[in-house]
Amino acid sequence: MKDKRIEKLANNLLTHSVRLQKNENILIEVIGEDGILLAKELMRQASKIGARPFFNIINYELEKIMLENLTEDQIKVYAKHDLVRMKDMDAYIGIRASTNTAEFVDIPSEKMNLYNSLYTDPVHFEERCSKKWCILRYPNYSMAQMSNMSTEKFEDFFFKVCNLDYSKMSKAMDALVELMNKTDKVHIIGNGTDLNFSIKGIGAEKCMGESNIPDGEVFTAPVKNSVNGYITYNTETRYNGIRFNNVRFEFEDGKIVKATSNDTNEINKILDIDEGARYIGEFAIGVNPYIELPVGDTLFDEKIKGSFHFTPGGAIEEADNGNRSSIHWDIVNIQRPEFGGGEIWFDNVLIRKDGIFVLKELEALNPENLV
Repeated sequence: MKDKRIEKLANNLLTHSVRLQKNENILIEVIGEDGILLAKELMRQASKIGARPFFNIINYELEKIMLENLTEDQIKVYAKHDLVRMKDMDAYIGIRASTNTAEFVDIPSEKMNLYNSLYTDPVHFEERCSKKWCILRYPNYSMAQMSNMSTEKFEDFFFKVCNLDYSKMSKAMDALVELMNKTDKVHIIGNGTDLNFSIKGIGAEKCMGESNIPDGEVFTAPVKNSVNGYITYNTETRYNGIRFNNVRFEFEDGKIVKATSNDTNEINKILDIDEGARYIGEFAIGVNPYIELPVGDTLFDEKIKGSFHFTPGGAIEEADNGNRSSIHWDIVNIQRPEFGGGEIWFDNVLIRKDGIFVLKELEALNPENLV
């Protein structure tokens, strides 16, 4: 018997997230085999719409062998062929269902940097992001274990989060977008955090179930050279499979001048990948009412209610501050009381305290009004 939750999710992805139309080409890409059930349902429903579904399956264990022995010529060939296919697509859905999220942790950083700059950047950040696209995880054993939940409990959590009413959330976000578009100075205060920066003229965008599932954030970017102060993140973050805790950045005129963590040497290697890696490419406020705790996955963690993320690396096209980098690293800080609290001020007006919006026009974004 079909899982009605999968049918609903597939329908939402095709009709709401990528707005698939008749005669369009869509690439459905699966990392790992656990996402095949959803991929099959997507292909069935895409065909009923009258679109043309294509698929690609990636195995991280095989890809790891390639990365271990990677040469520049090899990755250029790999990227060339995938880029041609991506150019032929009108839409893209990526299902990440790896059985081991740390598969690449042993790959030398220089190999991963080569892969990211010559493959990920041109194929995904440039070409795929110019299409209608959406990326999501799949609730497999690995995700459940990473979240410290039973498989059944994580599945229930996953489908509740991913199948919420994003149209309702979208309407509630409009007031925050409008406010951010009018804001110049931002001041963020919290445990180990005192940041000042400007978002004047950058523009804000709402994320309401289109490019990422689960969703629930409004993002912009700081004026590149405006960030001063320091931030201490209170969630675990990963980059290329490496776990980082107690990440702390100090800023002078936009640049991260000091970075420490549980692995200070490795985090500075990442930030030295290119010039833009030490500048911030995104500032976003998370509002998903069902995501309360970090699960170790950015697609979930950056949407946590009462959180914000402050992202080293390249800016997003829709809120472009001019920063360019081969990395875009969403690191999350939660400001609810149980995580130490905190405040966000726009032009000397308090807009959120301890994770709750205090302005009347923003109250629709508080958790009790989105469920």
